Amino acid sequence: MVKKLSKTGPEPSSSASSSSKQASIANFPSTLVDSLSLPKLVVFDLDYTLWPFWVDTHVTPPVKASTSHDHVKDRIGESYAFYSEVPSILYALRERGIPVGVASRTSSPELAREVLRLLHIPDGDAKKKKAVEFFDHMEIYPGSKITHFNKLQRATGLRYEEMLFFDDEARNKNVETLGVHMHLVRDGANRAEFDNGMRAWRARHGHPTKRDPIEKLEGRKM
Repeated sequence: MVKKLSKTGPEPSSSASSSSKQASIANFPSTLVDSLSLPKLVVFDLDYTLWPFWVDTHVTPPVKASTSHDHVKDRIGESYAFYSEVPSILYALRERGIPVGVASRTSSPELAREVLRLLHIPDGDAKKKKAVEFFDHMEIYPGSKITHFNKLQRATGLRYEEMLFFDDEARNKNVETLGVHMHLVRDGANRAEFDNGMRAWRARHGHPTKRDPIEKLEGRKM
């Protein structure tokens, strides 16, 4: 059951904003604050990776956002949302300046995009933004993930080895023939899975994997 959010209170003070920022940093995946190497593009599948449903078979359009925009309801009243830790992961990546992409083979690309527009993600200081705004590159259409990554490479100019991919289907490990590292997500994206994938990416490409003590990020450019 989706919990109802309380009504928005008064504008936070600067000290409250700072506390909110530090609280958000505390929820970052640990590999985003350990001073070690990071990929230049992180890519996610959608279905059963960022959210627990197949958008092309489970969701009956049209969809409508809840008042809080933390879930959507379809025509028959079913609710759909991200896995619980996904918003904080996307926010953390944005704050660290790491571009984010989508590689989805759904046969309902426009519906997937609509859900991403209607779901909103906390953006600090009690504000929210559309989830779609947290993605820099979106390849959403049926077909091999090889095609998705070929297009991502052309769009970004990055080497495949600079990309980290999260997906729930083992068959999509075929992208590793390109040089992309894929981390298999077993039960939806969360901070632990993200950290496991990041450490595996570092090990695969010869980057240091031993974590330094987490640095204080206050006043440091994210």
